[in-house]
Amino acid sequence: LLGLTFKPNTDDMRDAPSLAIVQALEDAGATIVAYDPEGMEVAAPMIPSVKMASDAYEAADGADALVLVTEWDIFRALDLKRIAASMAGKALIDLRNIYPLAEAQDAGFTLTRVGGSGAKA
Repeated sequence: LLGLTFKPNTDDMRDAPSLAIVQALEDAGATIVAYDPEGMEVAAPMIPSVKMASDAYEAADGADALVLVTEWDIFRALDLKRIAASMAGKALIDLRNIYPLAEAQDAGFTLTRVGGSGAKA
């Protein structure tokens, strides 16, 4: 998971969608690694089973899927090809519609977005 806080530029976890996402993924048997630029210290006690990564690239390393939860500016500038090359799977679930379809596909991802045009590609 990329992004744990309920919005960028804060460490606030109140009503953070990541909490429900983590629970649902764990209920389905997933192992989760997450990165958030500011919220990991606050989030860690709330989701103790989640491994906290040092950056987005470490969080994606070996992952079957990458879920972008919070629209931090740092996530808008990721090297998608580098991330895709390090992952076991190629699923990118962009819950904030940050990445254009062509950019995600060019990096080798199958992109799923929520809402808006082109929800799945």
